[in-house]
Amino acid sequence: MPARELSLLLEAAKDAGRIATQFTGPEAQTWHKPDGAGPVTEADLAVNDMLESKLRAARPDYGWLSEESQDSSERQDAERVFIIDPIDGTRSFIDGSNTWAHSLAIAERGQVIAAVVYLPMLDKLYAASQGNGATLNGTAINAANAQSELQGASVLAARPVMHSDLWRDAAPDFNLGYRPSLAYRLALVAQGRFDAMLTLRPTWEWDIAAGDLILREAGATVSDRMGAPLMFNNPDPRLNGVVAGGGTLHRQICNALAPVPAF
Repeated sequence: MPARELSLLLEAAKDAGRIATQFTGPEAQTWHKPDGAGPVTEADLAVNDMLESKLRAARPDYGWLSEESQDSSERQDAERVFIIDPIDGTRSFIDGSNTWAHSLAIAERGQVIAAVVYLPMLDKLYAASQGNGATLNGTAINAANAQSELQGASVLAARPVMHSDLWRDAAPDFNLGYRPSLAYRLALVAQGRFDAMLTLRPTWEWDIAAGDLILREAGATVSDRMGAPLMFNNPDPRLNGVVAGGGTLHRQICNALAPVPAF
């Protein structure tokens, strides 16, 4: 069944790429969401409309959680739910960059079972289904060669996570990298391009769900900032940060972080 679900997501992701690339980011009509929730463009909405129509028609009994759709408590009653970010990295899209992604996932009773992260401008299609490994453009990927030591590890994160108050002792001496899309950051760790990624603020499920499975199927460990496994389709669809990397490095990062209460 997970492989069948992945086939549906792959087809939908490619359709999403065809729609999004019809728009020119800097010229696309843009609005700003209330309460500082960030920008949204006509491309985000067009992709979301297509995905909601296509995916819900194919699986009418599944719940729906998307960044660009009004949330409903009805998804809580569904055994399976789509978790979608039509364009992850909207600011990157607006700037005319090529590192934005479509992030599509299906979760079953809180666990992601099929996932796709697609970057059409880079021709990168990351995919995974539960128990079947992770791939990039059809070729198996793994995170097995990740560095195990904190010092010198290549880590994808925004610079504010290195503030000393966030760590038990001094912040580790990471080789810090950055990509605007959280889904892409997760996929790059799964690919073995970076040793780890972390984000410490409350993080929306739609940014993380697809990358969570791709990472786990590639052999990495993923958790919230306190080391707890990620669960999806929560009433409040936010996670308490995310830490991802090879098992040893993941544990070291979690142990080095200063403890904080859940948001």
